[in-house]
Amino acid sequence: MPTISMFRGIKIYINWREHRPPHFHATYGGDEVIVSINELEVIEGSIPHKQLKMLLGWAAFHQEELLENWALAEKMQELFPIEPLK
Repeated sequence: MPTISMFRGIKIYINWREHRPPHFHATYGGDEVIVSINELEVIEGSIPHKQLKMLLGWAAFHQEELLENWALAEKMQELFPIEPLK
């Protein structure tokens, strides 16, 4: 599972050949969340509210890049890093 970004204790990754809909995984501490890239909504799991707000804001700003990485992951190609939240 290639890590595409990390910031403020949040690690974001997309798995190769993952099932649809397009989504990414994020971990914070021992918690994990799966987020739909198109809707920017939690599909499964949870992380603390403050971190989730940061994550969703970051995802909205980088939605196009997340979709590009998703397309690469479907083809099992190398993913590119996405700028972390500053």
